[in-house]
Amino acid sequence: MIDWTNFSDKACQAEARVRRLFEPTPCLRNDHLSVAYGGDVWLKREDLTPVRSYKLRGAWNAMVKAREKDPSIELFVCASAGNHAQGVAFACREFGVRGVIFMPVTTPQQKIDKTRVFGADMVEIRLVGDYFDDTLDAARTYCEEEGGHFLSPFNDADVIEGQATVAVEFMAQMTPDVVVLPVGGGGLSSGVLSYLTEVAPQVEVYFVEPSGGQSLAAALEAGELVTLKNVDSFVDGAAVARIGEIPFEVLKDVPKDHVLSCPEDRICSTMIEMLNVEGIVLEPAGALSIDALWDIREQIRGKRVLCVTSGGNFDFERLPEVKERAQRFRNLKKYFILRMPQRPGALRDFLDMLGPKDDIARFEYLKKSARNFGSVLIGIETTDSNSFAHLFQKMDDAGLVYRDITNDQALAEFVL
Repeated sequence: MIDWTNFSDKACQAEARVRRLFEPTPCLRNDHLSVAYGGDVWLKREDLTPVRSYKLRGAWNAMVKAREKDPSIELFVCASAGNHAQGVAFACREFGVRGVIFMPVTTPQQKIDKTRVFGADMVEIRLVGDYFDDTLDAARTYCEEEGGHFLSPFNDADVIEGQATVAVEFMAQMTPDVVVLPVGGGGLSSGVLSYLTEVAPQVEVYFVEPSGGQSLAAALEAGELVTLKNVDSFVDGAAVARIGEIPFEVLKDVPKDHVLSCPEDRICSTMIEMLNVEGIVLEPAGALSIDALWDIREQIRGKRVLCVTSGGNFDFERLPEVKERAQRFRNLKKYFILRMPQRPGALRDFLDMLGPKDDIARFEYLKKSARNFGSVLIGIETTDSNSFAHLFQKMDDAGLVYRDITNDQALAEFVL
């Protein structure tokens, strides 16, 4: 068990350590969101740290404290495919100690390269395993064999203290009525909640998970830690199968109705909105707290709300996917399979059904199911969300046979 007494003092000490690396990230009022939700909405811009996420805070604090306890430590080891890896790499370079970072073989090259840049010649990257569990096992085995210090991304009291410096900063910058936090492994959320419980217990806190990785909600429902059987890894910074044991000591009593889940396609819509309207680049996990405002719009009306934008490490090669998922969520793009007659003029008849704001994004014959008919995969984009109701009505009136596969995940993944 961890001693959580006087946690605010520990968090303030961690904040002093973090100041050796970078200045406090800003709390910025967002006019667009304030108008949209009828409140006073602020963003704690953790996407503006040197590694574009809050993860550097916990890694640095844990590293400094470990060296204070044992100055002979010369090797730090971690397993990560994302922000934690970059935070550890940056901290190793700044501290001048060796780091070995294990990453899955499937890690995108952009993340590998960025971690290598932050770590420079102080960090070695090892690609092991197709899945993260295999990577984690390899990292722990290596750490034990080499006598290094393992840096967990969230299940570590010193890491949690470091993440709590987010709250130390924003409470010095402004006083919110409501704080909205993303939840993955629980390091940030448990640290911020522990600090606020001591210094500002009146602040209401909401916790947000992606719909495809609700490990905190599952643990609260069961009254104990639960390992999810399936996790949608799209929100890779927060999609965790099992919340950390140490964070759950803090989070086990939070109200269930203050734990929210956001659908991945809606998160994509929020990412596109923040990019197009505000010019803010957020990764999926970084957009969680903003996306959740829709679910608590009645509760936050007229209040001062702080959303922690936890990270901005977004690979723009994923932008087409994010844009398409956002369009699907807004009912601006659909895919369907149409059984089209094989006769002259059949395609023209179908094109005449499209509205003035509709556009064909994909058209592909899949196979001929009979001599007189062929199966066609069609993707339609529109700027009017009401267009599809009119199109489908025209297709029904014409007696066309079709199947909407937009939300059929198994079929869509096979043919798209």
